[in-house]
Amino acid sequence: MKIINWFKYWGQLLLLPVYWLSFLVPRDRKLWLFGSTFGRRFADNPKYLYLYVSQHKKGLGVRPVWISHDKSIVSMLCRNGYEAYYYHSPKGIWLALRGKVYVFDNYSKDINFWQSGGAVKVNLWHGIPLKKIQADNLFDSFRHPHNLWEKWKNFPRNLSDEKPHHYVLATSKFIKPVFASAFRTRNVIVCGYPRNDSMSPGRVHNLYTAQEGRLLKEIQHKVNVGGMRMVYYMPTFRKSEEKFFDVVDIKKLKSFLERNRLLLCIKLHPKSKLQGQFNRLCSPYITVIGADADPYVFMGCSSVLVTDYSSVYFDYLLSGKPVVFFCYDLEEYLRDERAMYFSYKGYTPGRKAFTYKGLEVALLEALGSSGAFQDEREAMVKKMFQYGREEACPALAGKIKVLAGDSTRHRRNRLYGRQGKHAGGRL
Repeated sequence: MKIINWFKYWGQLLLLPVYWLSFLVPRDRKLWLFGSTFGRRFADNPKYLYLYVSQHKKGLGVRPVWISHDKSIVSMLCRNGYEAYYYHSPKGIWLALRGKVYVFDNYSKDINFWQSGGAVKVNLWHGIPLKKIQADNLFDSFRHPHNLWEKWKNFPRNLSDEKPHHYVLATSKFIKPVFASAFRTRNVIVCGYPRNDSMSPGRVHNLYTAQEGRLLKEIQHKVNVGGMRMVYYMPTFRKSEEKFFDVVDIKKLKSFLERNRLLLCIKLHPKSKLQGQFNRLCSPYITVIGADADPYVFMGCSSVLVTDYSSVYFDYLLSGKPVVFFCYDLEEYLRDERAMYFSYKGYTPGRKAFTYKGLEVALLEALGSSGAFQDEREAMVKKMFQYGREEACPALAGKIKVLAGDSTRHRRNRLYGRQGKHAGGRL
């Protein structure tokens, strides 16, 4: 298997001529292609912008198409009246060559890097960073190789990761320099995150996978009929996440949940290696949401968010609900895995819990008095979201239309809000 994977990895370089030739194919500015998470998921910012554009395509004059590496996602979308294709199908390959706009949340290989030459690439990314990302993450050996061998070994991946992208999305002028630095680009668009439109009913008609639909009904029944309150636990991915089972007494946790009529819904990071261990915790008071599910589907059912260093809490602040930070490995995480852009204490408006007992106390406090830290939460919303709770999808779709159809410097500068020669760069 290792030999096969080695050939697949280095065999990518044989597609370089395809990439170069793709620059010669004329592209249709009305054809927008969407993808997410290396083509494996229907989720995050691209999902919600795709749904919005699909539901308003006549008015926008745009043909939105989802390109996936998962045939089941393609089938689900097509059954519901949306246009989608498998990335290695003849139609998927052709549209990847013809689409003028690529919209994704990781890299253009979320759709198809090798056929992306000449496309306008818009990276919506997948969160406001608290911890350092991309080029700013010195722990990342792919961006910061230690020697010539590592640099050569990482070459195929870094090629298809393709940094910097043409454009990257930030949610405020305050956070704009962070993205400019992380992606080594001046082309930062300031607008809201499409996925946050899902928190306000009626903005986007949502679409669920079979798994998401089933789980949502179960959770809604327990909350609305059973009178339970949902605690949404979304930890970030890191090596020290394994310490959870050393810190948390599972027996005490289950007893605590039952006593207080709480439903703990656990949504792990897609990269987490602990999915199997957490699945074994399932009970009437514990639900584990699949790794590939869209976490925003369930956010409206929750009463409180529990996280650690995940950027999801920034978005959750828009709900007005409390956040508890369960940071049992903070020192270890900062020492061994990630530095942060901001002071952890200063940018996390909520009670901190370093032990399991502390977590119980923090949860009861948050659920009993959601007004605690409210001023701090609202101050953070104003800092991180320039347009607050305004609808993001229409504004962002309009800005992308400008990128696809007008390349004049004046229109581009106005789009980024540049005031002068050096505005928009790293600060």
